[in-house]
Amino acid sequence: MLNLEICNLKKYFGDRLILEIDNLKVYSEDKIGIVGVNGAGKSTLLSILCGKLEVDEGYIKHYGSCSYISQLEEPNYEVKDNELYSKFNLQNKYNNNLSGGEKTRFKIAEALSKESGILFADEPTSNLDISAVKMFEGMLLNFNGSIMLVSHDRELLDSVCNKILEIENGKVKLYDGNYSQFINRKKMERERKEFEYTQYVKEKERLEKAAVEIEGRTSSMKKAPKRMGNSEARLHRKMGNQKSKAKLDKTRKAMYSRIEHLETKEKVVKVEKGNIDFEALNKVHSRVVISGENINKAFGKRTIFDNAKFEIFSGTKVALMGDNGCGKTTLIKMILNDKEKIKVSKALEIGYFSQDLSILDESKTVLYNVMKTSVYDEAFARLILSRLLFKREDVYKEVSVLSGGERVKLSFAKMILTGSNILILDEPTNYLDLYSIEALEEVLKEYDGTVLFVSHDRKFIKKVATDILTIKNHKINTFRGNYDEYLKFINKPKDTNVDAKNEKMILENKLSEIIGRLSMPGKNDNIEELDAEYKRILQRLREVKQSL
Repeated sequence: MLNLEICNLKKYFGDRLILEIDNLKVYSEDKIGIVGVNGAGKSTLLSILCGKLEVDEGYIKHYGSCSYISQLEEPNYEVKDNELYSKFNLQNKYNNNLSGGEKTRFKIAEALSKESGILFADEPTSNLDISAVKMFEGMLLNFNGSIMLVSHDRELLDSVCNKILEIENGKVKLYDGNYSQFINRKKMERERKEFEYTQYVKEKERLEKAAVEIEGRTSSMKKAPKRMGNSEARLHRKMGNQKSKAKLDKTRKAMYSRIEHLETKEKVVKVEKGNIDFEALNKVHSRVVISGENINKAFGKRTIFDNAKFEIFSGTKVALMGDNGCGKTTLIKMILNDKEKIKVSKALEIGYFSQDLSILDESKTVLYNVMKTSVYDEAFARLILSRLLFKREDVYKEVSVLSGGERVKLSFAKMILTGSNILILDEPTNYLDLYSIEALEEVLKEYDGTVLFVSHDRKFIKKVATDILTIKNHKINTFRGNYDEYLKFINKPKDTNVDAKNEKMILENKLSEIIGRLSMPGKNDNIEELDAEYKRILQRLREVKQSL
């Protein structure tokens, strides 16, 4: 069933054409992921489709109702479905101090409770913890209607979407399949275009070279041989070999005609991913760079940590995970500020990336922001900024006019230029497009220092993390392994008899020791106490064996 139709749509911002869609039809079974670089027009498209923004040309037809999960708008706190209230734990939650994750849950619950024929969602997993993302993913899979989804969560795009709509230079193109299949198709397209462009350049150069050679031969025909006298030479130049010359001229013109009629192939423009070079200036020789024991933290009656402990090892890439409100950001702030409860190696030079981008001065320029704390000269700073796509006059832009994605990149540049040997990143992928996220993954994998990061992006965690820290029930748990290994560990069937088996082994060893001492008592052995201990261990061993 047709749910949405777009014809000859055009949207301008000033003189700039942002979006141009000739024809697009969305059917009830379509689950469409919308991708493109920062500023491509993804959010603009959703705003147009849900009626928040007018088009300049063309028309949009809805065949049924729609709902919209906005990235920036506040929730209305109007959820009609009590089951959704319960699933998202929203009872009695409405107040002025809601977290970003709680507000997002409200917006999702509001949209899904309307039972619309088409759902528009703009970065709906922002600020959600992984458990909430998985729950939302299940809801999308069960949604009975069309979905148009803007997201940088590649796991979500792979799991939910059966089509990908790419916006590039204002144009849209629809691909069948999920995000991974889209990436493979794009790679194949790029390789084909690169091959076709190479062949086009080779053929053009061959024809041009051949035409030049013919021109040279034509010119040489006009020259008289040296053996001729003056009168013969004048006659030769006047008459020449007219027949041969005409034939060569015809061939030369045919060459240029073929060049003109060659199907032009455009050179493939590669998406600049901002290749970043991190450099840890000072090596840290301690095995453990950050640790804490007997950590207790509460806000009023709300307990965050209760006798918690953790360790972070030098050179590891540690993902800090847990539900919204469990204390991830609190732990980061304690690492940065509470040196009484948290031990931090004196050799650490911390680069901190905050969700609120607080390290940036909005009233100052891009260049001023990085140079204020840079340990490098301006030439190197401008090189780093260039790799992050701040080129030429862009470095003189004030931070206040930058997009969210540009501010994130500037924050990374600022950290890089401080020469930090540990990076602490709180939701680093928010506001970044998929290409920038993939570039950041490669950078962090190659980074020589230690990384501690909070993220709900499962693909990002899989690509970067070597260790996992989880916060649950006011404790901090350490797992030495990557995310895939961690998932296998927590999902493997629990052996309820493991503790009993371990106790049985310990008791049997202890019993053997007591029997040996009773048979050959030492000077300091008390036979009565050993006999009582023997009977106690034997009784406990019988109880344990019965439980197995």
